[in-house]
Amino acid sequence: MYFPQFLVGMFATSFVVAIWADMATGSVWKALGWAVLAMVILQLGYIGLVVRRIYRRESEVVEGNGASGARARDLQRDRPAL
Repeated sequence: MYFPQFLVGMFATSFVVAIWADMATGSVWKALGWAVLAMVILQLGYIGLVVRRIYRRESEVVEGNGASGARARDLQRDRPAL
């Protein structure tokens, strides 16, 4: 998942959480707090997945599969086009 797609999803999710919290509590401030909390949790999850993906890729290269040409082509294919 690319970062712009993640941002759209994060804002849409936090908007839904804010509306739900406002309807449940009747407080705009509590709704804002829940929306910010949802954004923080989603951001931490995204960062965790990116770190996991980077660590996993490096560990595969260290194990000896990184020297092969096929693995290098796989790494190039995974990179987004500029």
